[in-house]
Amino acid sequence: MATAVEEQPKPIADNPINEDDEEAPNSEDDEDEEFEEEEEEAEEEVVEDRVSDESRLLSERNKLNNLLHRLSRERVTLRVHDVLIKGNAKTKDSLIEAEVEVLKNATSMQELLQAATIANARLQRLEIFDSVNITLDSGPPELPGTANIIVEVVEAENPLTGSIGMFSKPEARSWSLEGSLKLKNLFGYGDIWDGSWAYGWDQTSEVSAGLSLPRFKGLITPVVARISLLSQDWLKVSSYKERLLGLSVGLLSTRHHDLAYNLTWRTLTDPSQMSSKSIRKLLGHSLISSLKYTFKLDRRDSPLRPTQGYALVSTSQIGGLSPDSRSLRFLRQEVDLRYAFPLGFYNAALNFGISAGVIFPWGSGFLDMPSPLPERFFLGGHSSPICTLGGPTTLLGFKCRGLGPTEPRRSVVDKSDSESSATSPRRDALGGDLAITAFADLSFNLPLRVFREAGIHGHLFACAGNLTKLTENEFRTFSFRKFGESFRSSAGVGIIVPTKLFRMEINYCYILRQLEHDHGKTGVQFSFSSPL
Repeated sequence: MATAVEEQPKPIADNPINEDDEEAPNSEDDEDEEFEEEEEEAEEEVVEDRVSDESRLLSERNKLNNLLHRLSRERVTLRVHDVLIKGNAKTKDSLIEAEVEVLKNATSMQELLQAATIANARLQRLEIFDSVNITLDSGPPELPGTANIIVEVVEAENPLTGSIGMFSKPEARSWSLEGSLKLKNLFGYGDIWDGSWAYGWDQTSEVSAGLSLPRFKGLITPVVARISLLSQDWLKVSSYKERLLGLSVGLLSTRHHDLAYNLTWRTLTDPSQMSSKSIRKLLGHSLISSLKYTFKLDRRDSPLRPTQGYALVSTSQIGGLSPDSRSLRFLRQEVDLRYAFPLGFYNAALNFGISAGVIFPWGSGFLDMPSPLPERFFLGGHSSPICTLGGPTTLLGFKCRGLGPTEPRRSVVDKSDSESSATSPRRDALGGDLAITAFADLSFNLPLRVFREAGIHGHLFACAGNLTKLTENEFRTFSFRKFGESFRSSAGVGIIVPTKLFRMEINYCYILRQLEHDHGKTGVQFSFSSPL
């Protein structure tokens, strides 16, 4: 009998895998470990780079702080080894070297930093570069205590520039259309060729052309020459028209001094034939050959809204430097002094100013001669006394040429009209040989924040002035007491809107004192002034 035998199944392992399967997870684990190690190494490198950058920045900052601390406490001796110029494709090296000559004279780091600032400003003032960069670099290793200066300039991309605009003069109720064209650095010597024109309705027209050379043949001062044709219409106030053809040459021009020679052919006419007797005898042709010297010192913190500092301008002119009999011989002197100081609240400041001018003829029989008409002093107009630095001209509240000596014009009697014959004739403003003006101005911030941020502020002002005749023996009867008693004056309040180009004022003027034939008016007046 056969017996069936059952085969016992073999025990199955818990994880039935082959050898290859055993090696796979081990290799994946190794790759993961290697990747993690690479990530850790990369992170460590990033951290090390970050730490090195931070340490380097900290080290440079410490060096800079140490240098600044050393500069503030002691004199760091340093000598300029070389000045390198870059970027000037057209401009001559000699021009740039002359403007940065001050760098080579520095003997310390402090002097070098100050000289670099001056040299940068000089190069920018040439108006032929878009940008100027001056870099201080260490000198050769074999020459310790030296530095190389790198002057890098970017020349103007377009050497031809122009502008055109329309301007108004509310005090004269006139408009003018003005334009200019400039060609810069034509020959690489910093030369600027310019032409300008202006056409004013009812008053002034001008066409002029000029040349400016900052450095010519090693001269320390720029050479400036200008030829102009000017026509001015004063028929409404003084019954004459003026036409001038002139040449002006600048002989000396520095920060505080200017000396110029003027040669002008002048013609005075009266198309209306209604001028007064004093005006008629001065009509005709004349030659002006004069030398004019100006000293200017302006230490105010702003020409548009000064809050502290002082300014002084003195102008001396002598005419008659020609043997021609038609050459006008005269001596003219102007002085203008300003002072401003802050009050400590609302950005308030007090400005005081006094101006004086005198003109007198010279030559044979000068005591009996009148002074040249256009060179006399005329007061009035709405220009700001803050901005008009240069002599006695402005008196707020009075019209242009609105006060001073006058004379009745020639009258034409119409027998058929008895009323017109009885009407008093208009008068010509004659100007004066001696003029004095003074003003006080209190400026302050307005309470609204939007006004303060825009620079719009208010002011209170008071003005006074007078002028008189001294020539033709009038000085013999001159009295300081009478001159002081006849001063005209005005006061008022206004709002000032300063801009980068001009200062606009909206003023209410009240006439405190005026004489019979003056043209002062109480009311609202507008003023546009540019700093001079």
